[in-house]
Amino acid sequence: MPGQSSHTPASPLALPLPDTRHATLGLILVRRMAVHGPLDSRASMLAMDAAGPHFRKLLVLGRAFLVDLGRTSGRTIHLAPCCATGMTRDEGLIIELMENGGLDVLAALTDDAKSCAARDTALAFGRELRALACRRGWKS
Repeated sequence: MPGQSSHTPASPLALPLPDTRHATLGLILVRRMAVHGPLDSRASMLAMDAAGPHFRKLLVLGRAFLVDLGRTSGRTIHLAPCCATGMTRDEGLIIELMENGGLDVLAALTDDAKSCAARDTALAFGRELRALACRRGWKS
């Protein structure tokens, strides 16, 4: 997805940031790795700071999700800048996909992609974010 997505007037920040800390962390990791590449050092430092010794699993799942999403999507996915105080519609769909993994959400995000790989990795990434929230005692 590097180079495929950015905030444009066609993708306003129509949604508020997620209401849970772990979902906001996931969103920021997705934004950083999508825009700056999967090996972005700030994303790595953020994951290390948040997840401690479990940071590699969080990064690998986030990277896998981005690769699967980029391969299966039939359209450009619009992301806001890393510091934005809201979310685009596409980012809202990404958060929903990580939380619930609905096929209707995947279809809306990818324009009916036939592969469910992005759904599977989104769910795994979301599970790891929720496990991190439990380990850290973050409120859900």
